This record gives sequence, C-alpha cells and structure tokens, in this order.
Amino acid sequence: MPVELQGSCHCGAVKFSLQSSTPVPYQLCCCSICRKVGGVGGSINLGGHSETLKVEGKEHVSVYKAVLDRGTPDERIASSERNFCSKCSAMLWLYDSQWPELIHPFASAIDTELPVPEKLVCLKLDSKPEYVRLPEGPRDEYEDYGPLSLELWHKTNKVFVQ
Repeated sequence: MPVELQGSCHCGAVKFSLQSSTPVPYQLCCCSICRKVGGVGGSINLGGHSETLKVEGKEHVSVYKAVLDRGTPDERIASSERNFCSKCSAMLWLYDSQWPELIHPFASAIDTELPVPEKLVCLKLDSKPEYVRLPEGPRDEYEDYGPLSLELWHKTNKVFVQ
C-alpha cells in the first residue's frame, strides 16, 4: 500500500496530503527553474497519486507556469503547473496534465519523515552555475536528465511502494 505523505507551506496557510509509491527523495534537479523556485541548489520532487491529493487552504494556492527557453525563438510556456503558497511563496507540488494520474510534491514541503537514499542523482548539471555546490556523499551526475523515471528508479532500487 502506498505511503501517506503530509506536507505544508512555511506559514501554515496550506496543508496537504497524498499517497505516494515513490517517496524516496533521491533526485536533485539543478535546472534554472528548480534553482530559482526551489533555492540555490535546486529542487527534489517526489511522486504521488494525484487522485489522492487533499488540500486545506486551497484559497492560498497559486500556480506558476514556467517560461521555457526564455529569450530564444523557441520560448514557450511549460505545460506543468508549479503550485505554491501565495502568502509565503513555499513551493508545494508540481502537476502536469500530460500525466493526470501523477503529482509531484516538492520534498521540501513534506512534513512526514522521508527515507534517506543511499545515493543522490543530480541532474540538469548543464544548467548549474559554478557557485552551486552539489551535496556531499555518493551520487550519480547527469548533464541532462538521467535514464530512469521516478517510478523506474524506485522499482530498480527496490523501494517502490505498491
């Protein structure tokens, strides 16, 4: 049975819960979007089942749709929606209608104790400025995205929760 994750924003105006089969915070994304919305190093997203999302304080949730390829002829708005608290700006979860069954809470918003991965996967390093230091310890590094989805990584590492 999937695990229940409980989360909240910093000011407490938004509280949420959802079921997750992929609760290990192993993947640090250093793309410009994750760095700018999540902090200097990047963001770690978990996976969840979107139909299980329960939210208190919905009136305080706002959505940001990132601009991709800003300043180039390919500039466009992302299909993904980054949900955040409009009062304190804490990032809460990402949702994309391309995968309506999935929702991706930011690990930083989760209040439930999360498992500690044996190794981190650091990705989108082609977007990371030199001053950003990666966490210490064992890790795999990728200039772009890694070869495994959240689900496949969890299954490969035998931590997928049915």
